[in-house]
This record gives sequence, structure tokens and C-alpha cells, in this order.
Amino acid sequence: MKKLNYLNTSYKAVLVFILAIIINTSFAQKPKELPTVRILFVFDCSLSMIGKWETANKMEVSKSILTQTVDSLAKLPNVEIALRMYGHQYSVNPKPNCEDTKLEVPFGKGNVTAIKNRIKDAVPRGTTPIAYTLEQCGADFPACANCRNIIILITDGVEECNGDPCAVSLALQSRGITLRPFVIGVGLDLNFKKTFECVGKYFDAANEKSFKQAMGVIISQALNSTTLQVNLLDANAKPSETDANMTFYDAGTGAIKYNLVHTFNNAGNPDTLPIDPMPTYNLTVHTIPPVEKQNIELIPGKHNTVAVYCPQGYLNLKTGIKEYKQLNYIIRKNKDMATLLVAQADKPEKLITGKYDMEILTMPRIYVSDVEISQSKTTTIQVPQPGIANILFSGPGAGSLYIEEKNKLKWLYNFPDNPSRETLVLQPGKYKVVFKPKAAKESIYTIEREFIIDAGSSATAKMF
Repeated sequence: MKKLNYLNTSYKAVLVFILAIIINTSFAQKPKELPTVRILFVFDCSLSMIGKWETANKMEVSKSILTQTVDSLAKLPNVEIALRMYGHQYSVNPKPNCEDTKLEVPFGKGNVTAIKNRIKDAVPRGTTPIAYTLEQCGADFPACANCRNIIILITDGVEECNGDPCAVSLALQSRGITLRPFVIGVGLDLNFKKTFECVGKYFDAANEKSFKQAMGVIISQALNSTTLQVNLLDANAKPSETDANMTFYDAGTGAIKYNLVHTFNNAGNPDTLPIDPMPTYNLTVHTIPPVEKQNIELIPGKHNTVAVYCPQGYLNLKTGIKEYKQLNYIIRKNKDMATLLVAQADKPEKLITGKYDMEILTMPRIYVSDVEISQSKTTTIQVPQPGIANILFSGPGAGSLYIEEKNKLKWLYNFPDNPSRETLVLQPGKYKVVFKPKAAKESIYTIEREFIIDAGSSATAKMF
């Protein structure tokens, strides 16, 4: 029997252990899958590509480098490619065709041979409708929940059809269709560089060697894993702050790219974030008040570190008084009327270090200026103990409550039209109720009652 009990106990322990593993596995957050990288090559086949360039003409050199690039991407599991051309269907004579562009090979599995054959057969003929071509690229990317859409534009000329490539590129990025395009200028005059800088990230291919290098850099940036560590610095410039939501915006389009809560990893260091290196980012750390860092540029394929100075401490409005079931207060920056936060008493709030002003929503309101918040410390403000006022009415009428300060009345509260009994929690002070019964048709029948509230006391005013 003892042996049987031992086995039963051991069996139960194993079951509990397995169940714990299952539960932990079920609730563990699964890491996000790697996105599919979709690269659309946009190939200039306009007539100017027949121009002589080092060992051959621009067209032949471009074909060779583009074919090698396509071959290198063929076996990558999370990469899809497609090919669009322009200037290859219609001759410039007698009239250039400014809609001469076509998606020759769409995205799909096993399309590398088709792309290479189409590149091989391309013949330069037409004009350079870059803006119209980019606009058509928007429809080349099928809907995809976890894809990075990239355009690589290879061209030897500028817009020839009065379009605005910059505006079209920005629209594609703003609508979230593509990331900022890459542009390779094949043998272009350096004076045209500024023309393309607003379209995308421009690479000058002044010769065949620089063309190959540019293509290699672009593919590397498109595929390589880039990480980012955000250090939230305290008052001592140490990365000890955490648990703040961070929003990364595309600095060019303003689009929200990532929304992540800062945390420490198992080693006690700020967590490493996999992040797309292509946009320039603006970062908002949603502390109170928020802290921003502009124009963050990442080095592709590297581990990047960004430091944001956001030391924090705590503010606690303490009541400890049963009369205040829920007391709110307003937090403002020192000497600034803009509301930062409406907070609740007895619930500490985390704030960036510095000075603040408080408006406590007691009756009458209490104003506290120059409240200092220090690193990792809690500043406590104690609410003075109030008293209770009971105001009794015999019927409907119009009336208000005032506090008397320096021989002047300050309005606090309007009574309802048909009051019977009002019970108010008031701070210590001298008060007056002014009331006129609805039945009274002359102002001389106005009733006034004065009373004093001391801490922890009560007073009654009969308005009849």
C-alpha cells in the first residue's frame, strides 16, 4: 500500500508539472514571425539606357547586375520579388507615351526565371514616366498583414512627363503601401541627385563598381536584422526607468510605426527591439508629461542604442478622510495652465521630475504651487480635514453657496431648483447661503444664513 501511495503521489506530481508547462506555454507570448520582405524592382528601359557606359552600354550593365541580384535572392525563404519596367513598350517617335509602364512579373513563388528572362529580353525604346510608374506600383503589392514592401528604382534619367515623383512617393509611404524607396542613379549627373532625394534614399552609381556596391548595400539594408535598445535615463543618467509606452513615428510621413511598452529583459537590461532601419523615426515616450526625441536614424544590420532623458518620481495626494470617498485633483506644469492629468487622491502618479502646480477639487478648491518631484521619491501632499454642512430647504427656489474671504463673497455652488436637503463636504472657513423661495415675488424676501466650518466639525443652515 505504501508503494502504491508513493506511485500515486509521484504520478500526480508529474501531472502537475506537465500541466504547469502547458499553462505556461499557452500563456507565454509568442514572438512575432519575421515579416515577408517584398522587393519590387522598377527597371528603366527608356531610350537613353542605350548610352555607352564603361565596358558596355547602360542597359547591358544594368541587366547583368540586376540578374545577379535576383539570383542571390532566389533561395531566401522570407523574400518575394517582382519586376516592373517602364519606357520599353512604345518608341519616343513620333510621340512619347507617358503611360509606358507595366508590371512584367508579379510577386509569387518560383518567379525568378520569369524575371530573369524578362530582363534579358528588354529593349530600350521610350520615355521616362517615373511619377506615373511609381503611382502604378501601389497596386503591385497584394494585401499582406506582415510584409515589408520595398521599391528599388533603377534609372538613368529624371522625370520626362511633367509628373511629381516626390509627391507620389510620399503618398505611397503615407498610405502605408511601401517603405521609403531606394533609387539607383545609373551614370546620372550629380546635379540630378537632389531631384531624387525626396523620392527615396538615393545611391549614385557613377560607374559599374559603384552600381554593384549600391545594390549590395540596398539589399543588405532591406534584409539585415536591425535592433534598437532604448535607454530611459534617470536623474543620474542611468537607464533605470521603464514601463513607459513608446510610440515610434515615421519622421517623414508622421505614420505610427511601432507602439511598445518599455521593459527590462531577464538580464535586467533594457529590452532589445527588432525594428525596421529604413525610416527616420521620431520617438514619443508617454511619461507625464511626454518626452520626445526627434530624427532617430538607425544603422542597418547593427545593434543601435538611443538614450532618452526621462527621470521620474511620484506624487501622492493623501486624504485619509472618510468624507472624501473619491477626490480628484488636476496636475499642471509649474506656471502653466494646461492640464497634464486629472488624478485621483490616494493613488500615486508617476511624473517626470520637476515642479508642478496642483488644483485639488475640494470645495472650495485648494491650489498648491511649486510641488517638487524628485527621482524615485514620493512627494506627499496632505489634504486638510474638512467638515460637513447640512443645508435644509422648505421648498423650491434659487440659491447659492459662498465662502467669505477678506470681506468678499466667492461663489462655490448653485443649489438645484427644488432642494430639500443638501449635505456638502467643505474645507474649514466662513460660509454664507443666499436663497430666495420660488413663491416670493420680491427680492426683499431673500434669505441669508451664515455658518462656520471647522476641521472635523459639522454645521446646519435652515433656509426658512
